[in-house]
Amino acid sequence: MSAVAAMRLPEQIDLSGFVALLQRLQVPHRVAEEAGDQVLWVPDELLAEQVRALYSRYPQGDALEVPEPLAVSTEAAPGFIQQLRSSRMTAVVLLLTFVVAAITLLGDNLAAVSWLSFVDYRVQGDYIYFSYLNDTLASGQWWRLLTPMLIHFGILHLAMNSLWYWELGRRIEARQGAVMLLGLTLLFSLAANFAQYLHAGPSLFGGLSGVLYGLLGHCWIFQRLAPTPAYRLPPGVLVMMLVWLLICMTGIFELLQFGAIANAAHVGGLLAGCLTGLLGGALARRRHS
Repeated sequence: MSAVAAMRLPEQIDLSGFVALLQRLQVPHRVAEEAGDQVLWVPDELLAEQVRALYSRYPQGDALEVPEPLAVSTEAAPGFIQQLRSSRMTAVVLLLTFVVAAITLLGDNLAAVSWLSFVDYRVQGDYIYFSYLNDTLASGQWWRLLTPMLIHFGILHLAMNSLWYWELGRRIEARQGAVMLLGLTLLFSLAANFAQYLHAGPSLFGGLSGVLYGLLGHCWIFQRLAPTPAYRLPPGVLVMMLVWLLICMTGIFELLQFGAIANAAHVGGLLAGCLTGLLGGALARRRHS
């Protein structure tokens, strides 16, 4: 079943209250930006008519009493396939990540990992000997600046990063488009990888974590400057992610021998995300005004 555009409104109109009302009513919907407008999508025309009628009564979502539930067919809720179709770039990045995880055996296949690591290396006995970045780039291996984001070490590492990228990536793709999501993903990967290399020197690191902190920072600052329902994260999520970053930076996990954590990559990604959120949010706010 194809989605129907129930409403198309200018970006400067705050839909947050009405979206919250739809959530209380458990109405399946999606808000996306198209050609400078906010478009509210629902699964079918019947529901679209009811949503328009509801908006005419409660545009701010400030109903004293929750109205009667809207008539939603049993097929109205968007399924996983529909979510994939509306979040193609998010799905493509995750699919590529899963393919790399399979090829590298979640980091155990060091020969495969060596083709994707930030700098090349060779394994000799129980030791790994790393090249330097200038030597790696001089040989034309420019893809290494980005590919560490695809490497994951262990199923838990892959699962957690994938879930967060699915959550944050879909928000940005719905609000700013697939091309923007891809550009931000590559930019945050570059910033995170360089930050980790400058901090720790030649070493083996990887994962989407730096990109995730970039996406988080982007949504956070953008939402502060140009509020949008797509980037409204529960306050607890932001606090949890920042607290987790600070805990990791204490070195407690290395002390407990749980493995090294690329903290510089997280910080580099977060700072880059805050910068893009600042620029994007400022431009959106200026355009609205």
